[in-house]
Amino acid sequence: MHTLICGSLAFDTIMVFQDQFKNHILPDKIHKLSVAFYVPEMRREFGGTAGNIAYNLQLLEGKPLIMATVGEDFGNYTSWLNKNKLNTSHIKQIDGSFTAQAFITTDIDDNQITAFHPGAMVESHQNSVKHAKEVSLAIIAPDGRDGMFAHAKECFEAGIPFMFDPGQGLPMFNGEDLLYFIEMATYLAVNDYEAQVLQDKTGLSLDALAQKVKALIVTLGASGSHIYADGQRFEIPCVKADKVVDPTGCGDAYRAGLLYGIANGWDWVTCGRLASTMGAIKIASRGGQNHRPSRVEIENIYAQALIAEVSVDQTVLTKKLDSTQH
Repeated sequence: MHTLICGSLAFDTIMVFQDQFKNHILPDKIHKLSVAFYVPEMRREFGGTAGNIAYNLQLLEGKPLIMATVGEDFGNYTSWLNKNKLNTSHIKQIDGSFTAQAFITTDIDDNQITAFHPGAMVESHQNSVKHAKEVSLAIIAPDGRDGMFAHAKECFEAGIPFMFDPGQGLPMFNGEDLLYFIEMATYLAVNDYEAQVLQDKTGLSLDALAQKVKALIVTLGASGSHIYADGQRFEIPCVKADKVVDPTGCGDAYRAGLLYGIANGWDWVTCGRLASTMGAIKIASRGGQNHRPSRVEIENIYAQALIAEVSVDQTVLTKKLDSTQH
């Protein structure tokens, strides 16, 4: 059975300005801004929520099925997906449109100026979950607004459990919209900032939101993550990365680990540990789809992280026992 990944496919064009924006933006001229930044370093990455999640799930040897809309310029991304043996049968090309893309200019202080063109993504409702076969699990990730509504409703009506991941799409929805999704969703995944926005918009606490789904997952960056499920809050530690290079796509890698664990019926702590492992692997490379660990390498990293976690727990326990005895 497949895991359906409903979300965006996008190009990320990243340019590096070897100076500080503040040296070239005059505060007293901000009302009539006209600046140009010389960017000798530029790269183009394959991205989008659906692409990143599916890529990571494929590394785990899961069965991702991408559902997305793209433009006429998608050609080399198609080649990339085929090279990585990702199913493209539910990727629909929209004539006369560009694929969604972000143009990101970063200065030496990591400040960013981003322009995002949604392009074909706004036509995501032209795809239908009804056309996807042998699907046992799905995720509704940031995508076109109408498409997110349609795909969530179709999954619910078909009895397909799905994870609602509003992500960057949160500003598109009011509290009533979000509760509409949550009432249908089986799982809900957000980062800590999004969790606060979600509470503000719905007027519900995290505990109250958790009661509406089978599991609420809140990622906390370097502080790990919390999974609210079965009336408990499971605290998942962060897996230490070999190096920290680029956080782009880490949340998508984390979600791929969750989806793999859910699809295989794992307990929540094990799902969370694998998700954290995938995030740690991703952050050590640039872009959302440039890391290429084998399944065996992922298993080894997971095992080493578990050994380190047990070692820490034993050290804490020993110190507690020593303090008690003294």
